[in-house]
Order: sequence, then structure tokens, then C-alpha cells
Amino acid sequence: MAKTERQAAVEEITEHFRASSAALLTEYRGLTVKQLKELRRSLGADTQYAVVKNTLTKRAAVEAGIPGLDELLAGPSAIAFVKGDAVVAAKGLRDFAKTNPLLVIKGGVMDGKPLSAAEVAKLADLESREVLLAKAAGAMKATLANAAALFQAPLTQFARTADALRAKVEQGAGVSDAAPSDAAPSDSEPSDAAPAE
Repeated sequence: MAKTERQAAVEEITEHFRASSAALLTEYRGLTVKQLKELRRSLGADTQYAVVKNTLTKRAAVEAGIPGLDELLAGPSAIAFVKGDAVVAAKGLRDFAKTNPLLVIKGGVMDGKPLSAAEVAKLADLESREVLLAKAAGAMKATLANAAALFQAPLTQFARTADALRAKVEQGAGVSDAAPSDAAPSDSEPSDAAPAE
């Protein structure tokens, strides 16, 4: 490979690292071309699975500021560059490896932090982003419904109390309107007449 070709390959891998939310490293020794195509399809449109040269990938990782990949880059290596949900890609690799044991998940990097093979397995056990968002939306809907019920009861009670007070005031006003206004002054009230001497 000529120097310019090597540099172009390093730049391409560097760009993949920078544009990806995660990069999951595998060893693919013994897999057929047909199996690799099947693996690429199973990872979906948001993940690009590429066979890479270890020396060029090490240089690209340094240029992209990705630590901890040197020890993983041994033997035939391929990287799943994940631009979507890393959980979905990790599940795809894990499920493919179950039926094709020649695929070995070596580790990876996510959000700039190195991942061991065990951490990638834990990532695969998580629920996908869509499932978590659906659960969060359901929980929020239930919480809002409960809050509405909590506020509705006091508001209903307040409306009943206000209605009862209004009815009482109207009844009280009706009674005072019926009382005569020019009633004779009572004995206890002072009179305007001057006292006789």
C-alpha cells in the first residue's frame, strides 16, 4: 500500500471514529464473505461494519483521540462504527456471535471511553433507546394522570363549597329583603325627640 493510500485509509478510519457514538471491535477470523454480509445487514443502517488494518487503525485512533484500543487491535480486526443506538449494535453483534461463534467481540469505545468485551455484553443486555423512551413516556403519562386526579378532587370540592356558599348568601339576602324597612323604632333605640323638662 502506497503512503498516500495509507494516509487516506487512516483519515477515513479517523473520520469514522469521530462521527460515531461507539466503535465495537471484533475478530472475524474464519467467517465467510456471506456471513460478513449477513452480519452487516443485521447491524442495520446506522452501523457500518468494516474490516480494518490494525496498524492504520491504531494511528487513526490516536488522531481521533480514542484511548485504549492498542491491546484490542491484534489478529484480524473489524469494527462496527455505530452512528445510532449502541445498544442495538451490541445486541446485533452478540446475537450474531451466538449463532456464529467464530465472531469474537473484543471490546470497543463509547463516548470516548474504552469498553471491555464484558462491558459490550452488558451494553447488549440493556433495552434499546426506543424501548426506554416508550417506558419513560408511559411513566410520565401515568404520573400526569395521577397529578390531574389529585388536583381534580380539591377543585371539585372547592366548586361544591363555593356553590353552597353562594346558595346560602342568596337565601340570606332573600330573608333580609323581606323585612320591613320603615319599622317603628324599638324602645331600646334612642329617640330624636327632646326630653321634656
